[in-house]
Amino acid sequence: MSYVDAALAALTARDAHPAEVEAFRRRLEQLAKPESAVVPGEELDEVGGLPTLEELGEPSDADARAALDRLAVIKLNGGLGTSMGLAGPKSLLEIKPGTSFLDAVARQTLALRAHHGARLPLLLMDSEGTREPSLAALRRHDGLEDPDLPLDFLQGSEPKLRADDWEPVSWPADPRLEWCPPGHGDLYTALAASGTIEKLVAAGVRWCFVSNSDNLGAIPDVRVAAWMAAHEVPFALEVARRTPMDRKGGHLARRRGSLVLRETAQVPEGDESFTDIERFCFFNTNNLWFDLEHLRELQDADPAAPFLPLIVNRKTVDPTDKASTAVLQLETAMGAAIGSIEGARAIEVPRTRFAPVKTTDDLLVARSDLYDLTDDGRMVPTLDRFPVVGLEKARFGMLGDFERRFAGGAPSLAGASSLTVSGDVTFGSGVVVEGDVTVDGPRHVEDGETLRG
Repeated sequence: MSYVDAALAALTARDAHPAEVEAFRRRLEQLAKPESAVVPGEELDEVGGLPTLEELGEPSDADARAALDRLAVIKLNGGLGTSMGLAGPKSLLEIKPGTSFLDAVARQTLALRAHHGARLPLLLMDSEGTREPSLAALRRHDGLEDPDLPLDFLQGSEPKLRADDWEPVSWPADPRLEWCPPGHGDLYTALAASGTIEKLVAAGVRWCFVSNSDNLGAIPDVRVAAWMAAHEVPFALEVARRTPMDRKGGHLARRRGSLVLRETAQVPEGDESFTDIERFCFFNTNNLWFDLEHLRELQDADPAAPFLPLIVNRKTVDPTDKASTAVLQLETAMGAAIGSIEGARAIEVPRTRFAPVKTTDDLLVARSDLYDLTDDGRMVPTLDRFPVVGLEKARFGMLGDFERRFAGGAPSLAGASSLTVSGDVTFGSGVVVEGDVTVDGPRHVEDGETLRG
């Protein structure tokens, strides 16, 4: 039995949906053709001017309501936040006292519905580990559930492959570790496999807005919703201008005249073009919009649609044990569909629509006075430019350590240019940071103390 047969047999043994089997089969075929996963910079051209949110114009009240009535919001919510030491859904982490990511999303959704008199259903793409606590959190918000639609659907899973022979890995110590999600490109397959796409279309939903649950800036914009409806755009990706901080994120380019998204894993060794932010000046915010009816037509013709380039993620079967068996995880990125859907577009958006919380550095910024939480659930930046925050990962990287060291709450960062903290440092309440500040431990910063650079 070949590695392809063995991997597909492992998947089908779990009663996988035919669409999941075909999508995995495609990734296995791509794995055998490593050249297909590489995108050299010499084959790419820069992207010129793109339409902006402002250029889309403000829709009439009637057009806004009509568009939102047929729009569903999907939040990618499969992450457990293990990189920050969490055992539960990352989206339940508090970004302001008493308010989690999901609380903010729920309030945003309810506020948009009330303002426009629109339906606007909300769904999560969950994993088995995030499903129950996340749904319980959403159900605390009265009126959020749509009677005709589920609040969530599950992402898929696939076998991890041994790095040496590409056979499915065996790990009797914890068989759950033999499986992994196929990246957020699994969104399209999961919608089909769960039956959610049929439920959405039957309920009159035509378009979807998708974003990460930890992106504080990803709120449905009625201008894009109305533009998608008016012009029947099949797919649109929100991109923003790259800065030196964005050298690692996926960037937009043109390849043989078509828009494509290139990720770090697709760059050949020695190709330095990826970090050229002048040439490739737009990065992927991972906020995207698509037409459900168009997607369903693509999947009727090809169950594995849309075509997505392969991303090979090299890890160990037990991520906490670097000596465990080396494995490959075959993944795809949902934004890469821009390269295979005819008529797909990109929109330039302000950076405020990309505000993810990936580390405790980001969490400190979110909890500080650099953001205000409004009654309608929006996290509004209080400044145009944010200071650079760098907390020593060994002492601040895990949430428990972070909470203990900032037991008095986040310091004021509105007057800061940068904050760098290393060593055994704890902070009292009401601390103010001004200018470029470096704090080295051991030290306790007293209540109300002002740190000046």
